[in-house]
Amino acid sequence: MTLLLIPGFMADATLWDAMTDDLAPFGPLAATDLSRGEDIESMAAAILGEAPERFVAVGFSMGGYVARELARMAPDRVEALILIATSARGDTEELIRQRRSALKAPPKAFKGLSRPAIVSSLHPDLADDEAMIARVRDMGLRLGGEVFHRQSAMARAGDLERLGEIVQPTLIVAADADRLRSAEEAEELHRGIAGSTLETVTHSGHMIPLEQPKALARAMTEWLKTLS
Repeated sequence: MTLLLIPGFMADATLWDAMTDDLAPFGPLAATDLSRGEDIESMAAAILGEAPERFVAVGFSMGGYVARELARMAPDRVEALILIATSARGDTEELIRQRRSALKAPPKAFKGLSRPAIVSSLHPDLADDEAMIARVRDMGLRLGGEVFHRQSAMARAGDLERLGEIVQPTLIVAADADRLRSAEEAEELHRGIAGSTLETVTHSGHMIPLEQPKALARAMTEWLKTLS
């Protein structure tokens, strides 16, 4: 089976680097990004146009919204879903306000995500981990200011009411110290997607693929074995 790896807000394919060796035995890995499209639907359409004929959609954070849209757009092509540190809720007014405030500067002035924003996405123990902070910032810098503006301008609508449309086997992975996505949001996904499995990675903030790649890969591979 092909694993289609979909990162989140201002993240690129390097998000998965520490996991590829563990995931490779399950089949080809196809990494994409969210640099195209003005909303979740157009992002999903852009990815679908280049995706393998059949695949497991692995979506992190914003990528989880895209993965679910792929499952609805092409149910015959999406074999299964893995949703990591994500939610089915729409953006709050506060989050929309924060993102719109960030759009006041022109794209060419973009210098990467701010340190407070990055630190809030990590486990508290990593607040002074300069290498980890740099990894997150560097992903955003590679994508650039135009992508930052496009992703920040999006207002994600929730899809709680549509979770019942998902018929694919689904693994939901949450983190115990995620300050951006709560355990309740993971439970909502679990309750809404029939037959889904929920796993929690310990000692991790929101950036599970960077913070706890081995634990995440283990949760994914153990679950993938149940599909074969």
